[in-house]
Amino acid sequence: MSKLGTLGARLHRGEIGYDFVGKRKIWYGVSILITITAILGLAVRGLNMGIEFQGGAVFTTERTSISVSQAETYAEEASGHDAIVQKLGNGGLRIQVAGVDTSKSDQIKQQLAKDLKVDSEKIAADLVGPSWGDQVANKAWQGLAIFMVLVVIYLAIAFEWRMAAAALVALIHDITITVGVYALVGFEVTPGTVIGLLTILGYSLYDTVVVFDSLKEQTKDITKQTRYTYSEIADRSINGTLVRSINTTVVALLPVAGLLFIGGGVLGAGMLNDISLSLFVGLAAGAYSSIFIATPLVADLKEREPQIKALRKRVLAKRAAAAAKGESLETPVVERSYEDDEPDDEATPAVVGPRAQRAQPSSRGRGRGRPSGKRR
Repeated sequence: MSKLGTLGARLHRGEIGYDFVGKRKIWYGVSILITITAILGLAVRGLNMGIEFQGGAVFTTERTSISVSQAETYAEEASGHDAIVQKLGNGGLRIQVAGVDTSKSDQIKQQLAKDLKVDSEKIAADLVGPSWGDQVANKAWQGLAIFMVLVVIYLAIAFEWRMAAAALVALIHDITITVGVYALVGFEVTPGTVIGLLTILGYSLYDTVVVFDSLKEQTKDITKQTRYTYSEIADRSINGTLVRSINTTVVALLPVAGLLFIGGGVLGAGMLNDISLSLFVGLAAGAYSSIFIATPLVADLKEREPQIKALRKRVLAKRAAAAAKGESLETPVVERSYEDDEPDDEATPAVVGPRAQRAQPSSRGRGRGRPSGKRR
């Protein structure tokens, strides 16, 4: 842990770092490949919409010795539709049949009680109409649209429109990957999934805003210096907050992983699967997009500005001139403010001398050696 803390401190001070922005084409390519895979999975396999969105019936039984596969066979024969059966923690079964007419629910319940060898009175039946699922989906889309608009407005005011656009691209990237994973894995989309998708938006923005805030602070009056380009300062911002982003993401992923792999996988809790998968994938994708997508995209957009282009030319020209003279501009990078940099044409010349004493005004030596020290 001490080594990790030392690494984080050195990254924060700029003593070491990784060139994230310089290798941005690699990250863009990886993201495009993952996004295309997610879209293809969504187009080919589609989403496994839950009963809340399709309408149907859910039957819950008490403890039974019937296996899940056998119960699925019984439910499909009784209803004539595909059924999803989950084992509950108390040994009971949750049988979900989509697209069932409410008038047939009693008949299916009686047949299930006979096949499963349980009392029909001990089978709880819940009927869900498709209209309720449509309302949930519509409200979710409305909430998502309003959230996106408010985020773009806030970031444009607090930072600038380029950062707002980059954050929006990162959010769309995270949502697309999460939805694509649901299609590829085949998990059921329920209201819990919608809640998870809306929740990850805030987590995705958290790391992004932290990096943007550091970048905004370090690029204040950036054109008054000729030491770094905008992209290099963007790299410093990412590296300075890298360990913090990793720590917060890992801490957030640990309990979600417990819900997904232990609660959902071992205990077989259906609702935990729905919400924990969206949180797990969304948190991981959000941390990735904050580091590899959002900030490099801001650097790309900023490097197109005339002032930033001119700054880049001055920085490269100064380095080329130094290299031609056999000098090196490579100095240890430390935490510093660019407001302290003076323009090159106004730089104060260094005093040359054995002890580099400051030249004293001639008037200060007048009157010395006289009794009163006063001028005559």
